[in-house]
Amino acid sequence: MSLLLSRRIAQLFVGLFAYGFAIGMMVQAGIGVSPWDVLAQGVSLHTGIPFGWVTNIIGGLVLLLWIPIRQKPGLGTLLNVLLVGTSAQVGLTLVPAQHVWWSQALLFAGGLALLAVATGLYIGANFGPGPRDGLMTGIHRRFGWRIWIVRTVIELSVLAIGWLLGGNVGIGTVAFALLIGPLVTVTMPLLAIPAVRRAADTSETQAILAPRRASAREEVRRTKNACISEGASSEIAISQISTSAIGDRV
Repeated sequence: MSLLLSRRIAQLFVGLFAYGFAIGMMVQAGIGVSPWDVLAQGVSLHTGIPFGWVTNIIGGLVLLLWIPIRQKPGLGTLLNVLLVGTSAQVGLTLVPAQHVWWSQALLFAGGLALLAVATGLYIGANFGPGPRDGLMTGIHRRFGWRIWIVRTVIELSVLAIGWLLGGNVGIGTVAFALLIGPLVTVTMPLLAIPAVRRAADTSETQAILAPRRASAREEVRRTKNACISEGASSEIAISQISTSAIGDRV
C-alpha cells in the first residue's frame, strides 16, 4: 500500500468518525440540528431506535435511491453509511446534554466547527460523497436540475417530516444552514490531499473543456463548408477556420 493511499484511508476514517461525533455534540446542545438529523431524531422518538442507528438506517435507505439515478457509490460512501451514525452514538454517550444557554451555544459551536473540519477531511480523501450529498448531485447530473434547487427541496422536505415527528428544530438549525457552507469552503481546500486534488481538478477541467472543444470542431467544419459552398478561395477558408479556432482558445 502506497503512502498516499494510506494517508487517504486514515484521513477518511478520522473524518467520518469526527463527523458523527460532531453530530452527537450538536444534538446534546439541544438548540436544534441539521435537517437530516431532525429527521433522525423524529424517527428515533417514534421507533425507540437509538439516534445513531437511525442515522445509519436513513443513510442506507438514501443510498438505495442512488440506483434509479445510476449513481455509483465509492468506499467513502459505504463507510459513511456505517460509521457516521455509529460515531454519533459514541458522541451522545460521552458528551452530556446541556441545559444552560451559554453551554448549549458553546457545545453547538464546537460541534459545528468540528463537523466543518471533518467534512474537509473525508471529502479531501476523495473516496466518494456521502449518501445524502450524492443523492443531490446524482439528481442534478441525471435530470439537469440546479443543485441548489435539489438541495433546498430535499432538505426542506426532510426537515418538515422530522419536525412533524418531533425532531428538534431551533436556532441551531438556522445557524447550521447559514454557517456550514462558508465553513467548509475554508476547510475543504486546506485538507484536500494535494495529489488527489490535482487529479480531481484535471478531470473536472477536462469535463468542462471537452464539450467546448467539440463545439469548436463543429464550428470549424461549418465554416469550412460555408466557405466552400460560397466559392471562397482556400486562403479565405483557412483564415476563417484559424480565427474560429483562436476564438475558442480565448
